[in-house]
Amino acid sequence: MASEPPGKKPDYRVYRSRKKLFGRSTPDDERFAAPGATGREDRPPRPRGMDPLPYTVHRAGERDGKRAIGSRLRGRRERHPRPGRARRPLSLGRVAWWLTKAALAWVALSAVLFLISAQLRQSDVSDAAGMALDSGGYTLTSPSTILVLGSDTRTKETSEPGSRVGGRGRADSILLIRTGGGASARLSIPRDTVVDIPGAGRQKINAAYAIGGPQLAVTTVKQFLGIEVHHLVEVDFENFPALIDALGGIDIRTGCVVSKINGGFKNGGYTLRLRRGENHIDGKQALALARTRKNDCNRKENDLTRARRQQKIFAAIKNRAASPTTFLRLPLVSWQAPKAVRSDMAGPNLLGLFGALAIGGTPPTRILKPDGAVTLADGGAGLTVSEERKQAEVARFLR
Repeated sequence: MASEPPGKKPDYRVYRSRKKLFGRSTPDDERFAAPGATGREDRPPRPRGMDPLPYTVHRAGERDGKRAIGSRLRGRRERHPRPGRARRPLSLGRVAWWLTKAALAWVALSAVLFLISAQLRQSDVSDAAGMALDSGGYTLTSPSTILVLGSDTRTKETSEPGSRVGGRGRADSILLIRTGGGASARLSIPRDTVVDIPGAGRQKINAAYAIGGPQLAVTTVKQFLGIEVHHLVEVDFENFPALIDALGGIDIRTGCVVSKINGGFKNGGYTLRLRRGENHIDGKQALALARTRKNDCNRKENDLTRARRQQKIFAAIKNRAASPTTFLRLPLVSWQAPKAVRSDMAGPNLLGLFGALAIGGTPPTRILKPDGAVTLADGGAGLTVSEERKQAEVARFLR
């Protein structure tokens, strides 16, 4: 190919590449410099006080390896250090905040265990008993009347005339509780009170439970007092001690008590012995004390004495449940509490009942005191209550 004559312009154009849109331009002498040269040896040093360059120049051989990548990352961190979060000092407020969160989680866990346990126990109440009850609102916010029954299963050695031996037994205690929506009252009906039992004639009120179970007991109480009963709670004597033990026992002040439940130890029952004064009792002792009817230390005690003693036990349970030491046992107590009773109420209603009892105070338990005595057809003796006294106590209870 013939060369162009000197002084003649070539018939082609020379183009230079444009700089990148967001990049920096690179001089030709730097781009086409010899290997190992940076093209900056002849440049004057940067004046003092100016910021360092935002890039690092590496040799060509270093760019293909991990060393170059690590060097760039280290250089970038050194020039632009990532601001670290300063550790805040441990203060009393932060400790209180974390303790509050832990306490709320502890309470939430206890509530879940309570609801699960209560739901499992709801099926223990028959549908017939549920049909005998009246409809009502939520137990925490609406005034509700709850019938609390404690059955007395007897052995052959301790059975009384007319009582059932084994099985369901008679109602050992009959208590009405008015709670929820600001209401707070309690009325105890002595077990020997003579009433008209539907389909069974005139008998002691505790026989209704033995004859027709909780359904007939609810119907008899409603007919006798002329009130509505919204919920039923049966104390499960088999599991009641476990609740007291979960609380760590209760403290109660009593007189001298020596009683033999179901014949005492010699007959396969239980013998309770308490000294006069303050006593710390466990579950079995609390159950025996609640069922004590005949006290060898005081032969003059009767059902009215037992009703007052049961009120003391109820107050002791409530005081123990509100103590700070019980908070550490709260999940265990929440799991055992529904097991100590059989009720028509599902978990939320039963939880509302316990909440209403907790915030409703501890009102004194009124006792439907008898006016006289009567001899029944089977030869047993019963107690009678006048209509005037009964109406006065019912009015006080509902008010």
